[in-house]
Order: sequence, then C-alpha cells, then structure tokens
Amino acid sequence: MEKFEEKKFNVGKLVGISEKTIEEHLKLYSGYVKNANTVTEKIIELSADQEKNAYLIGELFRRFSFEYNGMRNHELYFDSLSDKKDSPFSVPKKGNPFFDAIEKDFGSYDGWLTQFKTIALTRGIGWAMLWYDKKDDKLLASWVDEQHLGQLSGCVPLLGLDMWEHSYVADYQPSGKKAYIEDFFKNLNWQKIEQNYKNAME
Repeated sequence: MEKFEEKKFNVGKLVGISEKTIEEHLKLYSGYVKNANTVTEKIIELSADQEKNAYLIGELFRRFSFEYNGMRNHELYFDSLSDKKDSPFSVPKKGNPFFDAIEKDFGSYDGWLTQFKTIALTRGIGWAMLWYDKKDDKLLASWVDEQHLGQLSGCVPLLGLDMWEHSYVADYQPSGKKAYIEDFFKNLNWQKIEQNYKNAME
C-alpha cells in the first residue's frame, strides 16, 4: 500500500504566532503522518489472521481515524497560513462565490466570524471547522472533539482552526485563547480558503 507523504508548507512570519511554535507544531504533524503509516502497516500485517487478531485490528482502525484526521486537519490548518502575500488584516474578497455563500448561509460575514470564534472557544481540545455540505449546497460550522469526533459526514472541510493547547500556549499562555483566535484570522490566507471552496464545488 502506498504510504501517506508528509507535505511541506511555506509558513512565513506570522502575527502573534511564533516561528518556534510553528516549528514544533509541524513536528507534531509529522508524527501524525508517521503514525498513520505505522498503523496501516500493522493492520495489513495482522490481517494475515483476521480471526485471531480481530480485537487488535478493530482497535487499530479506531486509532487510525485519530492519526489520519490529525494528519489531514493539520494539512488544512498549515495550508491556510501558507504563501500569504496580502495584508495581515485582510478579509475574504466581496463578490466572489465563497463570500456570497457565507452571506447566504450565515446572514453576513461578520455574523459568521463571530459564530466561528465562539465555536473556537468551546471548552476542551479540538477544532473549529467550516465545511461545505455538497448534498445541500451550503456551508456549515462545527466543533470537532480532539480531531476525529464530530467530523460531518459527506462534508468537505474548508477551514480548520486548531484549538489544541500546543497551537497557542507557548505564545499566549493558557488564558490567551481569544488573542490566539484573533491573530489566527489576521494571518489567514483567504485565497486558500476560497480555493478550497471552489475545489469542493467541483
């Protein structure tokens, strides 16, 4: 079976979020890729005797969803911070399909942003996520516990805000979640999110 490959990201200097935090965060991402491959290999190995190893295989598939979603969620996160060339205080460009979809499904961009920031402040560790529901052609927002409990079936992730403590504590301290969230949006490359929406629509 072909292995999952670790992706590279061009995350430049960010507002508030230090290079050291990004460096350490990328190491954690690398671990998810490695673990997803290791779990897959072990499942294949144990499947030679599925009856004997049924319990172990079942538990490994449970672990696989954690490692796989950790890998993919982080790819979404780092990609949204990469290759940024515009102002750190930019917002989605009005008049494009993504901005229009936000206004249609959430009433306004400001209304959606307030709601999304509220989701990100959910107690516990996890992710604030923006999705495209292909079935109903609409945007949805949700909280994902850890990184695998609460994924919306059939929906394409467009934006993921990592709210695990490792993403902000070194720079903002445990009490600095709100400041981290504000800075995340200052650093967001909206062209990436707009492209994610365009790709999801295809």
